[in-house]
Amino acid sequence: MAEHSDRRPSPPRDWTDGHVERWQPVLPHLDPDIEGAVTRMTKLTRHFRQVREQGVAEHGLQKHEFDTLHELAGRGGHAAPSDLSADLNLAPASVTGRLEALERRGYVLRTPSTADRRKVDVVLTDTGRAAWHEALDVVGREERRLLGVLTPAERRTLSDLLRKVLLAEEETPG
Repeated sequence: MAEHSDRRPSPPRDWTDGHVERWQPVLPHLDPDIEGAVTRMTKLTRHFRQVREQGVAEHGLQKHEFDTLHELAGRGGHAAPSDLSADLNLAPASVTGRLEALERRGYVLRTPSTADRRKVDVVLTDTGRAAWHEALDVVGREERRLLGVLTPAERRTLSDLLRKVLLAEEETPG
């Protein structure tokens, strides 16, 4: 007669499981769930950053160029330099330098502002949108590959839980 066991099988182990096990004897008050979650988030963030940098480079863009095109695309492909400066958290002179380089490559156009002729508007060109999209697709494929192991409900739960954590971070002063 076969034995009946109420124990669930152990989930597959990843690198972080060994990391937590190594640190628990050294730090007896270490919460393994907190350490596991933070370590996994850190590793995934590094991985996505590396994939992004590689994808951007493969498509002939530098990271700062991609970031600028990304922010411009996120504003519908049309923005004032001051908006981009705020989005990128950069000094206006830094944004001006980026825009000059992107304009030379044909990725953006700077035109006189329709609201104030003393100012300029930045417009994402079709060439710029295509370059941004190609680099973005590399990142998107990897995000879908990794998060695709979760069901839609699990992805929603993960997103909701991370939102809860980030709201706590955003409420923390200074």
